[in-house]
Amino acid sequence: MPRGSQSTWISLTLGPNGHLIASDQSDKGFFRIIISESTDSDLPNVRTKELLMPLSGAHGLTFAYEHLYTNVPGKGIFRMRDTKGTEEFDVMEYIGGPEKLAEHGNHSVIKTPENDGLFIVNGNYTPAPELTSSRLPSWDEDILLPRQWDMRGNARGIFAPGGYIARMNPDGSKWEMFSIGYRNQYDAAVSPHGELFTFDSDMEYDLGMPWYRPTRLLHVTSGSDFGWRSGSGKWKEYYEDSLPPIVNIGRGSPTGLVFGTGAKFPAQYQHALYGLDWLYGTIYAFHLTPEGASYSAEVEKFLTGNELPVTDAVIGSDGALYFITGGRANDTKLYRVIYNGNESTTPAELPRNEKAANARELRKELEAYHGNINSQAIAKAWPHLNSDDRYIRYAARLAVESQPVSIWDQKALSEQNYQARITVIMALTRSGDVSYRPQASRSLLEIDINTLDKEKKLGYLRSISLIFTRLGEPEPDQKKQITDTLIELLPTEDHRVNIELVRILVYLKDTRVIDKAMDLIDQTKEDPEPNWVGLPNNNDGTIQKMLENPPPTSKIKYAFLLKNLRDGWTIDQRREYFTFINKAAEAPGGSSYGGYLTKIREDALQNASEEEHNAVSDITGVNLIQEPSFDVQPPEGPGRDWTVDEALGEVADYLTNRNFKNGRNAFFATGCASCHRFNGYGGNIGPDLSSVGMRASVPVLLEDIIEPNALISDQYNSSIVTQTNGKTVSGLVVEEQEQVKIYPRNPDQPPVIADKEEVASIKKSEISQMPEGLIDPLSEDELRDLIAYLRSGGNPDSQLFKEGSGSSSGIEDQEHDHD
Repeated sequence: MPRGSQSTWISLTLGPNGHLIASDQSDKGFFRIIISESTDSDLPNVRTKELLMPLSGAHGLTFAYEHLYTNVPGKGIFRMRDTKGTEEFDVMEYIGGPEKLAEHGNHSVIKTPENDGLFIVNGNYTPAPELTSSRLPSWDEDILLPRQWDMRGNARGIFAPGGYIARMNPDGSKWEMFSIGYRNQYDAAVSPHGELFTFDSDMEYDLGMPWYRPTRLLHVTSGSDFGWRSGSGKWKEYYEDSLPPIVNIGRGSPTGLVFGTGAKFPAQYQHALYGLDWLYGTIYAFHLTPEGASYSAEVEKFLTGNELPVTDAVIGSDGALYFITGGRANDTKLYRVIYNGNESTTPAELPRNEKAANARELRKELEAYHGNINSQAIAKAWPHLNSDDRYIRYAARLAVESQPVSIWDQKALSEQNYQARITVIMALTRSGDVSYRPQASRSLLEIDINTLDKEKKLGYLRSISLIFTRLGEPEPDQKKQITDTLIELLPTEDHRVNIELVRILVYLKDTRVIDKAMDLIDQTKEDPEPNWVGLPNNNDGTIQKMLENPPPTSKIKYAFLLKNLRDGWTIDQRREYFTFINKAAEAPGGSSYGGYLTKIREDALQNASEEEHNAVSDITGVNLIQEPSFDVQPPEGPGRDWTVDEALGEVADYLTNRNFKNGRNAFFATGCASCHRFNGYGGNIGPDLSSVGMRASVPVLLEDIIEPNALISDQYNSSIVTQTNGKTVSGLVVEEQEQVKIYPRNPDQPPVIADKEEVASIKKSEISQMPEGLIDPLSEDELRDLIAYLRSGGNPDSQLFKEGSGSSSGIEDQEHDHD
């Protein structure tokens, strides 16, 4: 089926009469595929007919409730109906829904097992729908320490829920959020048990970083959050407020997903879940085994081949497995898989596991309270807050969170069972306000953490992290009690517990953690089977290089956390830290690996004192004070009072054939270099901007420059310092061993230096350290050159400075990975 006639097919479903229906990825429309057995050949007869509807490009396609439903990127949800019995679908209706023209946008449409609606599967670039209800009482980023955005701009500025699965009634008038926290889950499938599954992938740019997550099969339960957060913010799969994968696969690019129900295959393949991997031309058979209220899985490579970019599959009315290849620049081919053998292919009953069936039934009873206020919910859910089954415990917590907090808060604070207390304090933190912070912290502090097993320790540490994330820092007396308790526990034999201990201690600025975390960097052994090794691609070139010189993934996590600590370092520790960063950068990894390490180094240097900074300059290659070797000229102008909209209109489409020297001059002439270092030059008061072009789009850059008070980083927030003599000073505060330096907003003024004993209080200001109006003296061309200079990373050979390079605004910053 050459691209010239029917383009490239990406979605497939069964029509009302058992015929196949396929959708083209671009503008060729929909096709009905009629298959009949041949009398003179082993191959069937195949006829295709174009369905003449003014629509195309559906990623999602399913026939349900007498309609053909489609989910189209950039357009939303449509349904079509055949009113004349001709299978032509002569009526089309737009029924709304969110829309995003992106490969991580609108995806699949799946009929619900209750036969009352549809699951809508959307990737992480798709905005959330306008909801009439939600199975999740709340969601947030819930990241304790500052996030590091992807250095290549991937998914920058995208927040929870990320990718999601919502429920929609058949006419699209009601939307309910069902599950969140995905990156780019493309399809979903409902099992014979009525359970929903999906197949999600992570960003290959992140290979080698501790937050990379392999392609994974997920059991999608009510209110589930699978923890995708952009950049370094992805949750660990052991977080108590998320759910784990059924099985990890490795690298891949998941597309279609279908159960073998109805296939004329042997029993085990009738019960299998088939997952398609577009990138590696593989169809997996996941053999699921009920386990508690969820499942485990064994993975079989069912079918694989070269030049086999599989996109979707269905079980046909004849009991065969049909799948198509295509997508992007690939020709479409339709394949049929049939069984030739001696095993029975009669419909096989599912193996019966009474204990697991009862556990799933209990989980579903608890899920009925998700998003619903019900007087019976607390009594029903409370006994299961201490369940050893994570899915039941999760369902019970959401049932409690869905009820008004005032009817169960005191019950939570008086809970005696340790597991139930950890679970319900998490619920209280997620549902309550800041007034609960002291009581919630006290409740957890009353638990002897040393008596908890590893899993409960992880739940305890996640629960206390959420108190700080959602409700704020603890009071000084509680802070000391927490840090004294946790520092004594570090290190443990479980690296997961160590990571969470270090995370919290760094957040609480306990400098005792530095020595212990540096020991962990030195002593931690890497996993012999790291998360980037997977079944389909061990012979891949990148993977082979990583196998030969493995990136120190586990150790990087400690370095990533420690970069946030400013005080308490010795010179030897600083030198050891930056030596490790340099060594880690020698290992291969994904496309963003080197950029992430560069940013870790930049942030750690930003938190180093002048003495430390200069003491490690032979390791980092960065000197604290480095004057430019060229003359700086004042702006020529004429300038104006720039607004974000005006600047974006003048800059976004004009980043071609820019002038490197003029852009560099503008960086110094406007005073940027007084506070910011860039490409080896400038100050050390504000963040290093050397890599800002890799992580910030043009709109973000302009917003940060023109409206500095709109979003202020805690790390660079101005403060009001009150001295013991009653005087106040405002500016960026840098605390050193014995002194406090306050850098005024005017970079031409010297810092105010005070001994620590002369400081009565330091309070955050609502005003950014960065002054407004810095770029107002610049003309349109000077501003364009400045933005090009920032985007280039200071590289005079950048395409931005070459004629005919094309716009590089980064407004969309679409990702171009394999999935």
